[in-house]
Amino acid sequence: MALKLIRAVTRILVRRRRGLHAFHGAASFSRSPIEPWVQTACFACPQTVWKRRVCHPLPFDSGRAHLSTVIRDPVTFSFGSVCLHGDSMPRFLLTQLHRPAAEDERAFSDRLRDCSSSKQVLRLLQTAEVMSDTMAAAALHRIADLELGEGGLRDAEVLQNDVVRALCFQLEHESRRLTEAGLVSALLACTRLYVDPWSTLVVRLVSESQERLDRDRFSVAQLCSLGEALLALEGPGCGMLQQVMDQVRLGSPANWSPDELAAVYGLLQAGAGEGGRYQELLNTMNTHTVSIASRLGPSAISRVLIALVALDQTQAMPLVISLSKHSVRHMVSFSDSELAAVLAALMHFGHSDRFFVEALERRVTATAFESHPETISKVMQYLARRNILSPAIFDVVAESFVYRADSYSTSQVARQIMPFGKLAYLPPNASVLFGKVEAILHSRFSQFQPRTALNLLHSCTLAERFPLNFVAKVFNPYFLQQLQEQGTGIDRIILSQLTQLYMTVKLECPFYEGPSLHRKYRVKSFLAPGRSLETPVEGHLYNSVKAGLIDLLGVRAYFASRVLTPYCYTLDVEIKLDEEGYVLPASNLEDVFKKIAVCIDGPKRFTTNTRRLLGKEAIKQRHLRLLGYLVVQVPFYEFEKLTSKAEVVEYLHKKIFPHSYRLNW
Repeated sequence: MALKLIRAVTRILVRRRRGLHAFHGAASFSRSPIEPWVQTACFACPQTVWKRRVCHPLPFDSGRAHLSTVIRDPVTFSFGSVCLHGDSMPRFLLTQLHRPAAEDERAFSDRLRDCSSSKQVLRLLQTAEVMSDTMAAAALHRIADLELGEGGLRDAEVLQNDVVRALCFQLEHESRRLTEAGLVSALLACTRLYVDPWSTLVVRLVSESQERLDRDRFSVAQLCSLGEALLALEGPGCGMLQQVMDQVRLGSPANWSPDELAAVYGLLQAGAGEGGRYQELLNTMNTHTVSIASRLGPSAISRVLIALVALDQTQAMPLVISLSKHSVRHMVSFSDSELAAVLAALMHFGHSDRFFVEALERRVTATAFESHPETISKVMQYLARRNILSPAIFDVVAESFVYRADSYSTSQVARQIMPFGKLAYLPPNASVLFGKVEAILHSRFSQFQPRTALNLLHSCTLAERFPLNFVAKVFNPYFLQQLQEQGTGIDRIILSQLTQLYMTVKLECPFYEGPSLHRKYRVKSFLAPGRSLETPVEGHLYNSVKAGLIDLLGVRAYFASRVLTPYCYTLDVEIKLDEEGYVLPASNLEDVFKKIAVCIDGPKRFTTNTRRLLGKEAIKQRHLRLLGYLVVQVPFYEFEKLTSKAEVVEYLHKKIFPHSYRLNW
């Protein structure tokens, strides 16, 4: 609705553009006369150049500004003169004929990228003597990058700054003279900064964009920027957006540059492709992008992968694999945010390869102490999700964690530590690392989400680090109630974690005397469909071992399969022995002196790149030994080497009965 009303208003604005200085009413972008600035005639063109005349403000009456965030109440502030300090007579020159030199624009862009706060951006603007429209829009985008938070702008007061107001005034006043790139970039920046869509600034930028859209003035990349702005203003139902997409579809992806291709992906991901719209265009783009993946830069690869995730293009796996392959040579060039996006996409599509991991190792080992904590968290999350053990990455992350973790969020703390438990790996500085984890839990336990805290503590037990100081808090009725209130209640995996934590304390920490877990929170089996604390036995491998056991023992009745123990664990094979070492029938419940648990470990029970058991399998075998079982491990990489029935029988005999003579049946 906003754009429809804006279009009705803009017809009046277009007719009155020359003489209009303010659009009065509730939807106005109010501004004061810019008295410290004087207009000077430009002899090269009929443009207006704004120069600073004085460097101290003049008082003005107060007024209401509508350059404010939509999610907050309009901010009232005093209007004063808009002036820039310094002796260099800086000016905002937003015309095509007065553009700064290309090297000056590049230098400005580099300095803008180095700004780490909006105050630094404003200081940079104050030092700019000449500024193009694209430079002005880029500055607004950088402010948005630095100020955008989860609920909007962290500091909406930045929009009241004199420099920002002067910049916006120039963009509004010179809207007809802006370049196409500057126009759509400025409009998109306004939406990112939550500028009031009823402001004269936004109205004029939209009006000018509509006029140029009607005249087919925009390139593909500019159409995409305009489309993203329209999506932010009115959503995917916007009529003007349909016009944008019609013009985009007139072109062929084969004729687009890599950056234009990435821009169209970004537009579809932003909402234009919502609900499966333009899937035919997407299919064409996916096919073409595979052929030019080698030409995509790091930013384009990241944008395409983000779009594929958002649009759930599961049928585009060839493209995902190709982009992963070509990401290797860009590994050192990815920004932290770009790398995090690539890793998130590879997790979503379940893809990994050795060369990508090796390149990731080289980058992380060189930059772990400097990288953004979220990027390091995403790296560890990716390795854990794909069950990839990289000692080089784990060791350097453990070292950086000790020095940097105090500034991490609770989520980042958990995501960086949990992989150590999942992959059952202890770094060289394990005692210092887990000491740091304990210190963080002591000081910030109440800040952790209940499920995050439980996941973290459970992962510590997988790595044989026992959080006794916090078990009492977890078993506390108040904490358990919080677990129930978070989300839709306590699901099975949470109950399994609580039960295994309870079992770990009882079996491995017998000196613990704190509260125990109430029976209603305990499960009877850790094995369940989907996510589980046990990995089901692999069918083909199990059948091969079963056939060998029948040949070894002579009859199927002498062993049981998939046995659920009273201790929640499921045994792949159970064999019972009497006191003299003879095998008893599986159904025999008396005279049982020893039980043998045969673990038939397929590839999914190990890390993908090493022969190390996953944490959940290691703790299972550890607990079974503590419960009195004789644990016999039959790993797939040993069993698959056997080529005959005789070799299988001999192998199983040596594994299960290493000290007894084998009878031939």
